[in-house]
Amino acid sequence: MGQTEKTPSTSWFHGMKLEFKKISWPDRKSVMKQTVAVISVSVVVGLIIALMDWMIQYGVDFLLGLSF
Repeated sequence: MGQTEKTPSTSWFHGMKLEFKKISWPDRKSVMKQTVAVISVSVVVGLIIALMDWMIQYGVDFLLGLSF
């Protein structure tokens, strides 16, 4: 089996450095707005799931409590 040539790791790091320079990083204000939005949506979805869980549990308990 033939051995394949590897590119030097310095070339790989150089390429990575060039790619990182292309990244458009958001400003602090934008990051804060997005963070607040993610936390808010997470809390709302959590409350909806908790409410649905409570309603389903109440319904199951009600159905199990019925005597035929």
